[in-house]
Amino acid sequence: MATEVKQETNLSAERNHDQHVVDRAQDFWSRYSKQILVGLTAVVVLVAGYFAYNSFVKAPKELQANEAVWKAEEYYKIDSFSLALNGDAATPGFLKVISRHDGTKAANLAKFYAGSCYLQLGDFNNAVKYLKDFSTDSKEVQLRATGLLGDAYAELGKKEEAISQYEKAGTMVEKDEFNSPEYLFRAGYLSESVNKNDDAIRFYKKIKEKYPNSQRAYDIDKYLARLGEIK
Repeated sequence: MATEVKQETNLSAERNHDQHVVDRAQDFWSRYSKQILVGLTAVVVLVAGYFAYNSFVKAPKELQANEAVWKAEEYYKIDSFSLALNGDAATPGFLKVISRHDGTKAANLAKFYAGSCYLQLGDFNNAVKYLKDFSTDSKEVQLRATGLLGDAYAELGKKEEAISQYEKAGTMVEKDEFNSPEYLFRAGYLSESVNKNDDAIRFYKKIKEKYPNSQRAYDIDKYLARLGEIK
């Protein structure tokens, strides 16, 4: 009997506690419901706005930019670099893609193409400008852009900057057995020209050890020998 009374007392205490919690929750809701609803509405509006922007603004903008880049690429493929860069009556060209579609992936890619076009046209300062501003998660494409940036610096006589870019390009994708040894060789060759023979030896040895079947490895011993490194 005493146990039953105790259980009923405990149940009663629990009910009172639960009712107290409910009362507090109701009081909190009655006091702050307006602010809570406003906050939830703001979140819904933000989320809806984000998806609306992606669906109705960003996606069409990317589509337009991609189409413009595709047209300019056609000129690039046939080595019409000036037309690819500046466009004509029917094609906007890479420069206009960059200015009109800023913030899109296509505009970013257009910077790579613009830098490459300027390099081919002998405008090395603008080549540096656009290649430096280009960035991608694709290591293969970034390797190529970095190598071209090295070429532009080399043409400007900025050998230290060129060596730095060539080294980055040569070590960015080590499985690339064509571009990696090529840029390592350029880094070594320029290092020789500024009397950094130890660096040149390091670059040449890396070609010999890591890319023994590459074209650059074919006569790399000749370059090592003239620096005093006899096999």
